[in-house]
Amino acid sequence: MITPIDHVGAISSLRQSDALEQAQGQEAKGMFASVFQNAIDNVKETDADLVQGQYLLSTGQLDNPSTVMIAAIKNETAVSLLVQLRNKALDAYNEVTRISM
Repeated sequence: MITPIDHVGAISSLRQSDALEQAQGQEAKGMFASVFQNAIDNVKETDADLVQGQYLLSTGQLDNPSTVMIAAIKNETAVSLLVQLRNKALDAYNEVTRISM
């Protein structure tokens, strides 16, 4: 005996797979955005620490001047990481736009 094709089941499974793909896309987008937001927050935090350390050093309130150098290196590293993330994201975007469909 031949079984009938269930068109409604096929359509509902397509809708479910589309919804799943959209949810995964939103999750990936959220993770991508959170990585950049964390990098930006890290740059802001290290910059604030550096400015505070420089202020304390210039006013003579800092006992250990090496903390300013450590803060400067942390800030430089955080900025470098953010720039590299940006460059890699732009490279990936340019590569995707070069793909012919």
